[in-house]
Amino acid sequence: MPDVSVIRDYAIKKTINGLIFVLPNIPDDKLLSFAEKFVGNVKWPDGQEFVRTLILQIKNRLPDLHKNVRRGAINFLTDALFYKARAREAYEKEHGYSPPLLLVISPTMRCNLKCVGCYAGMYSKKDDLPREVMDRILTEAKEMGIYFIVVSGGEPFSYKPLLDLCRKHHDVTFQVYTNGTLIDRKLATQIAEMGNIIPCISVEGYKEETDARRGEGVYSKVIKAMDNLKEAQALFGFSATVTRFNSDMLTSEDFVDYYMDEKGCFIGWYFQYMPIGTRPSLELMTTPEQRIQRLERITRMRQEKRALISDFWCDGPLVGGCLASGRQYLHINQNGDVEPCVFVHFAVDNIKDKSLSEALESDFFTSIRERVPYHPNLLRPCMIIDHPHVLRECVAKCGAHATHPEAEGIITDLAPDLDAYGEEYGRLADEAWMERYQDYSTIAESGTA
Repeated sequence: MPDVSVIRDYAIKKTINGLIFVLPNIPDDKLLSFAEKFVGNVKWPDGQEFVRTLILQIKNRLPDLHKNVRRGAINFLTDALFYKARAREAYEKEHGYSPPLLLVISPTMRCNLKCVGCYAGMYSKKDDLPREVMDRILTEAKEMGIYFIVVSGGEPFSYKPLLDLCRKHHDVTFQVYTNGTLIDRKLATQIAEMGNIIPCISVEGYKEETDARRGEGVYSKVIKAMDNLKEAQALFGFSATVTRFNSDMLTSEDFVDYYMDEKGCFIGWYFQYMPIGTRPSLELMTTPEQRIQRLERITRMRQEKRALISDFWCDGPLVGGCLASGRQYLHINQNGDVEPCVFVHFAVDNIKDKSLSEALESDFFTSIRERVPYHPNLLRPCMIIDHPHVLRECVAKCGAHATHPEAEGIITDLAPDLDAYGEEYGRLADEAWMERYQDYSTIAESGTA
C-alpha cells in the first residue's frame, strides 16, 4: 500500500514548483489568500506580516532572477511550508522541544578587512572549521528539519570549501554575510548558477561612512559586488551595523530606497552595534532614544513600502523575544564552539565532540531558553544589553567558558554600564510597548513558540 502522505507531498510540490512560471501573474490578494493558512502557523502578528512581505517580494523578484535562483527561491518557500515541517515535528516528538529554524556558522575568522569595532575581531584567525565537520553539521541540521543556514565570519568567501559544500547541500538555502570585496563577476555568476546562496553585503551608509569603518576603497568594491550580483541575476541583500553616529542615515527612506530599489537588494538586515570584539565601546552604541526611533522607522517602512527589512533588537515582537540558544538559532564558531548567539562568546560544548542535538540539550542552552522571554515587553529581547543579568547568571550557573581572551569583558568590566543602559532603554521601551503592543500580552501568556 503506497504511503498516501508521500504521494500527497509529491503532488503538492509538483504543483507549487509550477509557480515559477505563474507566480508573477497571480494578484497579490489571491496569492496571500492561498498562503494564509500557512502564514497563520507563525504565532506573532508582526511575524505573520513579515512572511507576507517575504512572499510578495519573492513574487516580484522572480522575473529578474536566474532560472536556478528562481527554483531555489520557490524550493525555499515550499520546503518551509510543507516538507521540513514534518521533520521538525518528528524531532520535537522525540526530543520534547522544537529544533531551531536556522543555524549560524562561522567557518573562518580570517578576513581581508579590519573594521573598527568588529564583533568577531578577537577570535583566533589561525584555524578554520574542518570541511568534514562543517559537512557533518549540515547533514545533522537537515535531519532535524533545518534547511536555512547563515554563514558568517570572518569573510565567508575566504573559506575555500564553502562553494563545494553549498553545491553538495543543494537543498539548503545559504545566506552569507560578507564584506563583498571578493565578489567579482566570476563568483557572482557561480552564486547565481548554484541558486541557493544569498549574499548579504555589509554597508555602513554610503562611501564616507563605509570607507571610514571598513577601509579606503571598500565602498566602491561593495557597489561593484552588488552590480555583479544584479547582472548575474542573483538574489542578494545588505546588512548594516547601526551605531550612534549613523543611526539616522541607516534608517532613512533614502538609504533603503537606494540599496533596495536602485542597487537591487532583496532584503536588508540591521544589527545593533554591540560592545564586544575589537576595542568594545559603549560610545558607539545607539542611544535608547535612537533605538526607539529605529523601531518606528523600520516598522513604518515595512508597513508602507513593503520593504523586507528587519532589526533583531527592535523586532522582538516579530519572533516572540530572544532567538538564541537554539530557541530559533545558535552559533558555531571557527573552533567548533557552540555559542548561544553570535554576540554571546561563551560556550560549554564543542561541535567536534558533540552532536548538534547534544549541544542543544546542554544545561547552558536550556537555562537560557527557559527564561525566554526575559521580560513581558518583547521590545526588550536581548540578554546582553536589555537584561545583562541573564547572561551573567547563566554563564556563572553553567560554568560556560569564554571563547576568546577578551570575551569576559561583557560580563565584568562593562556590566555596570550595560545595567544602566538596560534600565534607561527599558523605561522608553515600556512606554512604546504600552502604546503599540497591548494585544501581545494575551499571546505571550500562551507561550513563546
